Amino acid sequence: MWWWLATPITLARAPIDPNDKVQCVSYAPFRGEQTPLDAWTHIEADQIEQDLRQLKQITDCVRTYSIENGLDQVPAVATKVGGLKVIQGIWLGSNRAKNFAQVATAIRLTKDFPDTVSALVVGNEVLLRGEMTTQDLIAIIRSVKAQVTVPVTYADVWEYWLKNREVYDAVDFVTIHILPYWEDMPVKAKFASSHVEAIRERMAAAFPDKEILIGETGWPSEGRMRDGALPSRTNQARVVSEILGLAKSQKFRVNLIEAYDQPWKRRLEGTVGGYWGLLDSVRRQLKYPPGQPISNFPLWKWYMGAGMGLSVLVFAVAGITLRRRPWTPRFSAWLAVGISATSAGILLGIAADKMYYESYGWGGWLQWGALLLAGILSPIFCAQALVIGRNLPSFLDLLGPREGRKWSKLSAVLGLTLAVTAVIGAETALGFVFDPRYRDFPYASLTMAVVPFALLMLNRPQIGVRPIAEAVFAGLLAVSAVYVFLNEGRDNWQAMWTGAIYLLFALTLWRARAEQSQG
Repeated sequence: MWWWLATPITLARAPIDPNDKVQCVSYAPFRGEQTPLDAWTHIEADQIEQDLRQLKQITDCVRTYSIENGLDQVPAVATKVGGLKVIQGIWLGSNRAKNFAQVATAIRLTKDFPDTVSALVVGNEVLLRGEMTTQDLIAIIRSVKAQVTVPVTYADVWEYWLKNREVYDAVDFVTIHILPYWEDMPVKAKFASSHVEAIRERMAAAFPDKEILIGETGWPSEGRMRDGALPSRTNQARVVSEILGLAKSQKFRVNLIEAYDQPWKRRLEGTVGGYWGLLDSVRRQLKYPPGQPISNFPLWKWYMGAGMGLSVLVFAVAGITLRRRPWTPRFSAWLAVGISATSAGILLGIAADKMYYESYGWGGWLQWGALLLAGILSPIFCAQALVIGRNLPSFLDLLGPREGRKWSKLSAVLGLTLAVTAVIGAETALGFVFDPRYRDFPYASLTMAVVPFALLMLNRPQIGVRPIAEAVFAGLLAVSAVYVFLNEGRDNWQAMWTGAIYLLFALTLWRARAEQSQG
């Protein structure tokens, strides 16, 4: 299976090739914990110079979005580095005083570095965010144009140009954003370049007398699916390669988003927001060096080895348990052990990979780390319980009145693992109901944990009362699963998989009985 999952692809055109430079890339200098969301963040010129010297090897142009946080130094550094043009951004919002300060600084930069600043972008998606009226935006654009000699434009998603056609008359060229992944009807990666081409042609027909610059386009390498749009390393490489090939053959300008992965964007857009870069944010290296095959799981051999180790451990625990307490388990018990070991072994690498990329901040690492730990412990201790005929404990066995508990070390570990899985499962399920746009699907770790619990219900007795806690969790998970199915669409296999595991977990908890634990 890992051979199939990790099969590399080789593209006719390398996504990034120093011998065939990218026209322009969006640039933000933030690394690690640095974020423009904190007003006091200031990036030093030396850090910017390190980046621009590296970017000079793959592009002739960078686009910025603001002059805050030290970004006003970019034109000066680009001039020092040499060979780089800057499309200077002016960030506009609802704060008029800040707008005027941004405008004044950007105008000064065009005069101080006339050979470096090639254009001004007055506002980025300010109409999309609803932070400014069309007429106020036009007034600022006209004011800026009267004070500079470089071309002036405004940047927004392509639909908002069609909704605000009067902006067209105020700019020197039209800058549109085409992000197939973020469309209201998400576009699959294999259709992304044709979608970009179709939208560009539509915009060229709508605005025939001025150049159309694609100011943002690209694809994320990590994050959750939207309909059939799957973020992945191979999809990002393929989309970037095809769009650049299209731009070259049809001779139009395109700016890719973006140069480096930006971890801070995950606070706003979830995991997917942090992984649009052509270079990773940690090593500051190209994700796709020319001439090297591209795999979604470059560490697949390690993942496969760890998964095989976990599978062997599950069988070993079952065997050692029988040696200490010899009896003859039913065939169904061994079958359940085999299914648990196999599913956990296959999914361990995927779950670990997702935890690494999807954990953000200590809260994220705690949540996904706890779920992965539950996914590792569940098959191990469920295997032990299966072969000795032990039942899945209820929450009452773990948290109920002391005199009513049927306690053992195995029951305690299983009960705690079950509780952690239920809490995290319920939290994620509710998230997909009330705030789903940026949430990741925990299908791998959740499957590792839930499948052994479901199989352990083979040992469930037919006596006892259904506990209220388990019933509530079951109902919540079942309703959430139905909503996930309806809301995410059948093309989203991550959502379908996650919803199916929610239903399996709901059924497992629904079948629980308060008196089922045998100590």
